[in-house]
Parts: sequence; structure tokens; C-alpha cells
Amino acid sequence: MASRPARVASGTVGDLIAVACAVGLVLVAAVVGRALLARGADIFLPWPPLLAAWMPHVGPGTPVAVAVAVLVTTRGPDLAAGLRWGPLLSAAYGTAVVWTLALALVDGWQRGIVERLSSSQEYLHDVSRVSDIPTMLRTFDQFILTDQPGHWTTHVGAHPPGVFLFYVVLDRLGLGGGGPAGVVTVLIGAAAGVAVAVAVRALSGADLARRVVPFAVLFPGAVWVGVSADGMFAAVLAWGVALLAIGATSAGPRADGAALAGGLLLGWSLYQSYGLVLGGLVALAVLVATRSWRAAGWAALGVGVVVAAFTVAGFWWFTGLGLVRVIYAASIASTRPYAYFVWANLAAVVFAVGPAVVAGLRRAASRPRTLPLGAALLAAGGLAALLLADASGLSKAEVERIWLPFTVWLVIPCALLPRARPWLAVQAGLALAVNHLLLTVW
Repeated sequence: MASRPARVASGTVGDLIAVACAVGLVLVAAVVGRALLARGADIFLPWPPLLAAWMPHVGPGTPVAVAVAVLVTTRGPDLAAGLRWGPLLSAAYGTAVVWTLALALVDGWQRGIVERLSSSQEYLHDVSRVSDIPTMLRTFDQFILTDQPGHWTTHVGAHPPGVFLFYVVLDRLGLGGGGPAGVVTVLIGAAAGVAVAVAVRALSGADLARRVVPFAVLFPGAVWVGVSADGMFAAVLAWGVALLAIGATSAGPRADGAALAGGLLLGWSLYQSYGLVLGGLVALAVLVATRSWRAAGWAALGVGVVVAAFTVAGFWWFTGLGLVRVIYAASIASTRPYAYFVWANLAAVVFAVGPAVVAGLRRAASRPRTLPLGAALLAAGGLAALLLADASGLSKAEVERIWLPFTVWLVIPCALLPRARPWLAVQAGLALAVNHLLLTVW
């Protein structure tokens, strides 16, 4: 039998080989993408495989982001192991908020936060059009197609009305405009990693969840959480799954209430993005792991309430999806070759998940039983959703942002890495490099 140091060394070599393969995929995607651009192909990616432009810069968020990276890398694992669960979650959430805002502020307050949701293609652009919310919901699908006067702007029309409704309500509450709306979006989006840890604890125990927490905090995808609505989508879906997991592993009225609340959030996620129907695979992972049909019933009731509310208000989800497929077919997606993006998308995802996730997934795949069943199913659900979205051809490019609701679950196998600090340093370094060397846009 091999000694433990020998096994660790062997595992580390395997991790490094997996990371090298991921880096190779990124390099090939970059070379092929530039070749496509040189031939005149309209892939609309200035810096393939990412939607970004080469622009080395620093900003007011730089020192804070570096400080958070150093703090979490050096102290994160010990604090995650030693703090009581409640204070740990609070500390993790607060740190994730600071990390995400600091990364956004590398681009400055105006460009990094205010303008992210207020451009001509974004949600806030159309908020002023809404004088009556019931009328907006009832007539929403009449303005999805872009070949008619008065159509919704890109992001509004390409999504169900739930996310637009959220920003309209924010405006009514006095939190309109790119600054307030951007900060609220980050405050919600930064909670995704905490929800992942809560779900892992419910299904596979506190020890594993504690090992996940530092990686969830330094998630490189935070570059796109701040500020995009997709980061908020990730948090809503993640908390829906986490509450379902709590309901499925507990008993009594509080458990039923948690499952119902989880169902409400899962239902709401369907009206944030059509693609989040695939997030049901992560929720299904909870039910497969626990076989709690009582929790499934309460969650289904919650989903049904949300679906019924939007349907009664006048919006039929399947009608909206059909219309969005029409505008997608006529958009820039029509000139983005599937044969390239079906694999280059995965290269883009590497930037969002980081090398530690690549190494963690390798370990989980090579020794499946090292990860407890519940945690393994959560990660598998996120991965399956991502791969199905990729195969569908309805996500060609920009997936480093669009797939945040799925990629956040892939941090779970990072708990298998024997030495957390070097991997946390690499994760933080990747996020800092992306934010300081590139201008990410959407």
C-alpha cells in the first residue's frame, strides 16, 4: 500500500495535469477564436474565449481586493474550521460582498458599478417605460420580438419578466439608477456561495461545508457577479436549493416552511431566466439524495404558486420562451459557429471557476466515493446543467457570466484538495489578473 505522502504527491501531479489540460483548452480557444476573427467571422469576442477587451488597469478597488485575497488565503481555512457556524456564514457573506465590490471597483465606481445595469441594453434602460406593473406583466410578451416598434431592450426582452419586475420595484422603492441597483444586485449575488455551503452542510455535514467556504468566498466568478443580474440569479437558485435541502433533512413545521420557501425561490428563478429551468437538476439532486417526498411536495407547491401568479397576471412562460428563441436565432448568435463555441464555452468557464475547481473535479471523478453522496450530487447537478446548456446551442459565448447559477456549485469538490492555501492563492490570483488585465463587458 502506498504511503500517504506518496498518495498526496501522486494526487498533486494528477491535479497539475488536469489544470495544464484546462490551460491548454483556453490557449487553443484563444488561438482558434483569433483565427476566426482574422477570417472575418462575426463571433463578437474581442478577446476570445471571453467577452472582454485587453486593457491593463488598476482602480480604487485594487488594494481592497488584494487585501481580501491575502486574508482569505492565509486565514480562511483556519477561520472556516474554528468559527461557530452562524458567525462563519456571516463572515463568509461579508467577505464575499467586499471581495465582489472590490473587484468591480477595479474598474471604478462609474464603469464598474453604475453603468453595468444602466446601459442601453440593460434592465434599467426600460424601467421608466413602466407606469403600471399589472399592464407591464399582461403585455410583456407583446414587446419581446425586436422587429416591432417599442420592443424591450436586449436583456429585458431576452428574459422572463421576473427580473425586470425586480428592478422596477427597486425603482419604486427609491433604489433606482445604476448605483443603488448595482449595489443591491451585488448584495444578493454575493450570497450564492453561502447558500452552497448551507446546502452542503444539510446533505453532507458541517466538516465538508467548512472546507468549501473559503473557495466559495474567493470564487473567481465574482468578477462577473459584480455587477450582473446573472450573479443575482445564481444566489436565488442557490438559496432555493439550500432551503429545499434544509427542509428535506429536517422534520416538523419549520422543515415544511423551509421546503416551501425553497420552492418559491426556485419558482421565482424560472421567471428570472429561461435557462434556469436547468437549475432544476440541482434541486433534483437534493431529492435524490434525501428521498424526501414531503419536502418535494412543499417545494412543488411553492413553484406552483409563483407560476400561477405570473400566469394569472398575463404572462405565459412557454410563450415567452418561444418568442425569445425567435429573437435569439436572428441575433449575433446566428453568426457564432456552434462547432467552435460548443467547446470554447468550456474554456471560458475555466476563468469563472478557476484551477482549484478543475483539480477538485478531477479528484471527484477519479475517486467518486471520496465526496459524500449529497455533495457529489449537488456538484453533478450543476455540471449536468452546464453541459446541457452547452449542448443546446442556446448559449454561445458570454457563458462565464450566464452560467454563474451552475458554476457556483462546482466549488464543492474543492473540499477534496489536501492543501487549501495554495489553491486559494491561485483562485484569487486568477480573479485579480482577469479584472486588472481585461475590461469585462456584457
